[in-house]
Amino acid sequence: MSGSGARTVAWGVVPTDTTEEVRARGAGVSPQVAVLPVGSYEQHGAHLPLATDTLVACAVAREIAAAYPVHLLPPLTVSCSHEHAAWPGTVSISAATLHAVVRDIADSLRRSGVQALVVVNGHGGNYVLGNVVQEASARGERMALFPAAEDWEAARARSGVETSLLTDMHAGEIETSILLHAHPEFVRPGYESADFTADDRRHLLTVGMSAYTESGVIGRPSLGSAEKGKELLRSLAESFAPYLDLLTSGRE
Repeated sequence: MSGSGARTVAWGVVPTDTTEEVRARGAGVSPQVAVLPVGSYEQHGAHLPLATDTLVACAVAREIAAAYPVHLLPPLTVSCSHEHAAWPGTVSISAATLHAVVRDIADSLRRSGVQALVVVNGHGGNYVLGNVVQEASARGERMALFPAAEDWEAARARSGVETSLLTDMHAGEIETSILLHAHPEFVRPGYESADFTADDRRHLLTVGMSAYTESGVIGRPSLGSAEKGKELLRSLAESFAPYLDLLTSGRE
């Protein structure tokens, strides 16, 4: 391929386990828990790649898998990014499709003996994932959505992130920090001067992101750092412990 083709693939995103390695890891762990990163393929300004949410979700999921006996799955890389449709490169699927895919994955896992699923969501627009978990729980299935807003808030405080979660909406301090730590090779120059804020976004679902930002950024990426990214991931991994305890408890 010529140099105008696809950029380098982010190694470390897709697990490389063999079936025997999965079998050995699951031995003696009951019930087994799988972790599914869900990202997106949407604009993140000029300094972060379209795959940012997938890279973030995978970084969180890898941190979890390094600390707990869970089965790490490959990511879902396209999700519900309709609010970003004004920018080139963004690709979306419907909420109904995302709902069906996650439910199908959970069903497949249960048939293979993995009874619990944690969905690690990297994109705030995937509102339907909350419904997937609610419905699964009502059916008596073991499923959780991670991280919650409280987990992000704890991570923000611990890591020294200065921007509030309201202001740090997209391609800002948190996402830039995580990529500077986990995938610095994919952060383009210019994030130091890309800050833009728009805290009042009450019509976002109606008018989309382009009504609030020309660059695609809403947040303060200039404040991002690799050290903050490292601490964000470390805090999220610690916050995961109660989720694992809940999913592996003796409840029927």
